[in-house]
Amino acid sequence: MDIAAVRTLIADDFQATDRVILQHLSSDVALINQIGRYIVSAGGKRLRPMIVLLAARALGYQGDQHIHLAAIIEFIHTATLLHDDVVDGSEQRRQRDTANAVWGNAASVLVGDFLYSRAFEMMVAVDNMRVMAVLSSATNRIAEGEVLQLLNCNDPDVGEAQYREVILRKTATLFEAGARLGGVLHQESEVKEQALADYGRHLGMAFQMIDDALDYGSSDQDIGKNIGDDLAEGKPTLPLIRAIQTGDAATQKLLRQAIEQGEVERIDEICQAIQATDAIAYTVQQARQEVASAQQALQQLPDTPYRMALSVIADFAVERDL
Repeated sequence: MDIAAVRTLIADDFQATDRVILQHLSSDVALINQIGRYIVSAGGKRLRPMIVLLAARALGYQGDQHIHLAAIIEFIHTATLLHDDVVDGSEQRRQRDTANAVWGNAASVLVGDFLYSRAFEMMVAVDNMRVMAVLSSATNRIAEGEVLQLLNCNDPDVGEAQYREVILRKTATLFEAGARLGGVLHQESEVKEQALADYGRHLGMAFQMIDDALDYGSSDQDIGKNIGDDLAEGKPTLPLIRAIQTGDAATQKLLRQAIEQGEVERIDEICQAIQATDAIAYTVQQARQEVASAQQALQQLPDTPYRMALSVIADFAVERDL
């Protein structure tokens, strides 16, 4: 099974999710429709809603609430993208202008707020307090992760433990929540629900680590943003942290200064310095360890094509574009 076969396996659920997304994007405020559709139609892997759909089916769920939860997860993710792009001053995402570049920061923030609030409206309609608890906690932790990342910006002394805490909250939390919801819907045993949550958390950690590795070892097309965006924002991601730890004195000086000043103009020199160390290989190795933990968690689930699909997604997270 490959990622295309995974999409085929849940094609009907995926199409139903898209219909729910478009239906709930609708507003009598024209600008909300415009920006919402612009962002949702931008493409992307849609891994988060896929995980919700697969997790539910992996436990034999036969209802349709997983469709609404997959749409809710995508709305929350899209809201975070709108807000992130404003905070980071990003001008491109997935080879298109960001919403804030087109409509301005104020409109992007407010439409992000709309998507958050619409997601919570949809949660209420699901009428499951456990779902509300999981998703409200997740959105709170994501916000905490964003603030932690902001505090770490332009600080070359940030270590791996601090980096991991940021990506755990900022990225892995939504993967974890989406996977856990499959167990919540099916009212599964605590063991299986926790196994799904563990899978999602480790997958999310791996996914972000690979994104950060690709930021210094790929092309713009591979990662859907401009190479060096993280550096321009002064974000000390794992490749930079590792290169500072293992590089020679000149490399350490260059990279510490780059983080402090966001020296994206020297991105070629900085990429060469990072690639001269083991930083990219180390980051990929850490991601693969996370994926191994995700795969181990899946062993608690019944052996079905849906479990196999979750396994394929885990492998895809670390193998894409390396």
